[in-house]
Amino acid sequence: MKAICIGQAAYDITLPLDHFPIENKKTRSSDKIECIGGSACNCAYLLAKWGVETYFAGVVGDDYYGDMIQQELDKIGINTKYLEKKPCRTTSSYILVNTTIGSRTIVTNRDHELKLDNMEVTEKFDVILLDGYEREFAEQVIKNNPEAIKIIDAGSLKEATIELAKQVDYVACSKDFAEEFTQRKVDFNNLPSLIVIYNILQKNFNNKIIITLEDKGCFVYDNGYKIVPTLKMKAIDTTGAGDIFHGAFTYAIANNYDMIKTLQIANISGALSVTRIGGQYSIPTLEEVMRRYDKCVGSRKSS
Repeated sequence: MKAICIGQAAYDITLPLDHFPIENKKTRSSDKIECIGGSACNCAYLLAKWGVETYFAGVVGDDYYGDMIQQELDKIGINTKYLEKKPCRTTSSYILVNTTIGSRTIVTNRDHELKLDNMEVTEKFDVILLDGYEREFAEQVIKNNPEAIKIIDAGSLKEATIELAKQVDYVACSKDFAEEFTQRKVDFNNLPSLIVIYNILQKNFNNKIIITLEDKGCFVYDNGYKIVPTLKMKAIDTTGAGDIFHGAFTYAIANNYDMIKTLQIANISGALSVTRIGGQYSIPTLEEVMRRYDKCVGSRKSS
């Protein structure tokens, strides 16, 4: 199996805190965690870590952060022939993590003109994962690989994300994307409100829709409308949890798991990640996820 992840690569700098900073006051952090990030980049890292032959396509600057991103991707075995370095600043994210409640606040610096040059893509891929960036390049890869499984991580509402979502097999979107696109709010105490949102998305994109619901799991239609619950974990840092969900989802779908098992594995992967700090560093191993899956499924069967 050969996969390509197309989109954003970033360099993350995380400062763990025991409370959110007060404006115009000094706050000290006892630690600083630096690692690679970006939605498609995190997905690529997970797939490679789980044994998939993986390519990454995106842009970084010809600078220290860009060098660090390429080194980490090379180290895990990701093919970076479509990682382009340009004379600009690499996208960077500055993350304040409130470890008491597990929330994080992210400030990202990205050049809006940053995009991959048009280059010929000769490889054939079995799986394509998109995050809404690099639309032109992504559309070329989609066109050249009509038989590939195509998935989009629709995290935020952008024109490129909307257009790419019409060209894939699976739209795994965030609650925020679903609410903004449909102009309707999710009410967890009113299941029909979620069904209405789901049906609007399905009608517009005409493919398989999955709505991620953060610590409540995800929502899907699979022989009926279902919320697939996630593990209840004490969150320390939720950075990258959505990316890890999408990477694990991609792995499971590509391995022909049924939809419910796929979502259970993706949920477990995202849930385990919030117990650790740093997006890249919080990616669990495949063995760890499957042990937890077997334990959860086994306990349900025996109950």
